Amino acid sequence: MCVFCGNLNTLPDDAMNQKERYNNVLAWFERNMPEAGTELHYTDPFQLLISVILAAQCTDKRVNMITPALFEAFPTPEVLAASNQEAVYEYIKSVSYPNNKARHLVAMARMLITDYRGKVPSTIDDLMRLPGVGKKTANVIASVAFDVPALAVDTHVFRVANRIGLTNHSKTPLETEKELTRHIPRRLWSIAHHWLILHGRYVCIARKPKCETCGIQTWCHSFAGV
Repeated sequence: MCVFCGNLNTLPDDAMNQKERYNNVLAWFERNMPEAGTELHYTDPFQLLISVILAAQCTDKRVNMITPALFEAFPTPEVLAASNQEAVYEYIKSVSYPNNKARHLVAMARMLITDYRGKVPSTIDDLMRLPGVGKKTANVIASVAFDVPALAVDTHVFRVANRIGLTNHSKTPLETEKELTRHIPRRLWSIAHHWLILHGRYVCIARKPKCETCGIQTWCHSFAGV
């Protein structure tokens, strides 16, 4: 059976409060997607940091296509810091916003050398000091590379959380993050990020969600017409 699908006991939407919705949705994901994780390919925090920067407004599939050659050419922060935007651009020109990302990658590597002794920092605040790293990227790096409890909100998480009814029509990723972390147990923050991303990527897709095969349709606001 597909990990995103399953037969469920029905519960009328109007009989369900927010706590019940969270409990049921999280329980379903824990049963059906216990090993959810990033689909980016990497071997260390430095490679993950590069990949997540490149993945902004770009697909993981595209990023995974270009990073092997990029990682071979720039295997360490020292090598990347000694390079320049033009050289990096040649390796990443097929991703979205390659000029900006090439500039950010070089500047990021230089800050790693000058401020962090060539090591990727593990705290969200320090990560957000790096060029090209916003809150979402910092949350991903901290949670995936360093097991820091964090829940990154990308377009998939934002869409799915609102559509299902986990959030109350939040207007920004930050609002979504605050509401999700208020209701989801801290121990599940990191994996919940991956649950919602994967669900949004393969089932609760933007234009034509696959509601007929969705394992959490029973608890979904959109499916209930709310």
